[in-house]
Amino acid sequence: MNKDLGGIISFIEKAILFAILVCTLIAIIFELLHMIDEKFVELADLLLLFIYVEVIGMVRVYYVSNRVQMTYPLFIAITALSRLIILQNKKDLNPEALLFEAGAIVLIAIAVIILRFRYIEALRPTENVDQFASKKIKSK
Repeated sequence: MNKDLGGIISFIEKAILFAILVCTLIAIIFELLHMIDEKFVELADLLLLFIYVEVIGMVRVYYVSNRVQMTYPLFIAITALSRLIILQNKKDLNPEALLFEAGAIVLIAIAVIILRFRYIEALRPTENVDQFASKKIKSK
């Protein structure tokens, strides 16, 4: 029974991944049709397409390795915040909101750098680093 449950969960994961992929492809088609209809392409449109490509990449990595790499969602967040800054109307520009959004991009970039540190061999913990050696006290 445990094996059957694992198979069902695996099937559900694959079905949801497929649904995410199909929805992303549909969103790309709608965005491309919108750009063709408007006969105009803005930077915000390109950033949105880039977000869709990153989502497809995240789905591919999860399908291959059954793990979500945290850098993909962080890059998507950086791109989304950049798009948000670009979409702001220059007349209604709120300098505080711009500073908050830029600060959020910096914080996410720092998080990406910190996540990349785990690949540096010198910074990896050695085995049993979190365990203390027990000292035996001899009584006389």
